[in-house]
Amino acid sequence: MLLTALGDGARRYVSTKFSALGTNLLIVIPGRTETVGGPPPIMGETPRDLSLTDYAAVTRLPGVARAVPVMVGAANVSTASGLEREVTLLGVTSDLLEVRHLAVGQGRFLPALPADRAAAVCVLGPTVARELFGNDHPLGAWVRVGERRFRVIGILANTGVSVGQDFNDMVLVPVASAQVLLNTQGLIRLLIEVRASQSMDAAKAAVRATIQALHEGEDDVTLVTQDSVLATFKRVLSAITLALTAISAISLLVAGILTMNVMLVTVAQRHGEIGLLKALGARTPEIHRLFLLEALLLSVAGAGVGTLVGYCISALVGLRYPSFPIAVPWWGALGALVISLLSGLIFGVIPARRAARLDPVQALSGRR
Repeated sequence: MLLTALGDGARRYVSTKFSALGTNLLIVIPGRTETVGGPPPIMGETPRDLSLTDYAAVTRLPGVARAVPVMVGAANVSTASGLEREVTLLGVTSDLLEVRHLAVGQGRFLPALPADRAAAVCVLGPTVARELFGNDHPLGAWVRVGERRFRVIGILANTGVSVGQDFNDMVLVPVASAQVLLNTQGLIRLLIEVRASQSMDAAKAAVRATIQALHEGEDDVTLVTQDSVLATFKRVLSAITLALTAISAISLLVAGILTMNVMLVTVAQRHGEIGLLKALGARTPEIHRLFLLEALLLSVAGAGVGTLVGYCISALVGLRYPSFPIAVPWWGALGALVISLLSGLIFGVIPARRAARLDPVQALSGRR
């Protein structure tokens, strides 16, 4: 039961994290992902970079609600007091706030500027703000990012690590400013929010066709939908849950064998009692049902203790890791009880039959 709760909690945890990525999210990655036999070629063309021209064309498609060009790099950030730190630099537009469901803790987010227009403003992650400014108020202060100065206009709310991305430890600047700082024009991603989940396939085809037309007819991008990635994770976690369930089944098998051994020992130690019951008129089926009932009660007691321990451990894990949604599913607790009853019934048959078949004279005489 506990293993099932862990597997189900992991599945729901991943689903929650992917839901936090955004709604109806379509990700465009430069380079075509293909499966080919043998090693990759030594000589070949470098995948064409995504550009702001691609971004502008995509935003005009009818099925696209909003899109965000993304650039990522490393940069040194320093303050006037001399504190310096290397951080992840993220070049984006103001639409990132809505597409990725982020929140601003202090100040405001990046202004809604044209994507090709640079601005000397930045938004800090809370970890960066704390380590660079301590208890000082960072809003309005100037920081040096690389070789350029930027004014801090906002601090992101604490979002934690989401699917490998830690916005708490990033500095966000307009994408055109990031192109200057990183000395490159190529984008690493386009994040696209589709208007409706029902039109995801149509939007995906339109985005691919639009970028292909801009790239001289070459289909050189990979499109990944949020649902497809989540479905892959769910399949993996479902397999893990099944494996954990199989481990639980083996544990129940061992417990059933232990129950059978306990009952066999009980039968061996109660020959006199069985002989007396038979001498007083107890019939074979009644003796059989008596010991079978004892096996069932033993199994139910074990299931009750195991369920209580499972709920206690689940509660402790929930207190220790609040973000992990661990909970014993009702079907897990019910399944544990039913399987325990079946285990007691199956493994209690042999001891019950042995007790029922004892000869009363031999049982009373103590012979086995």
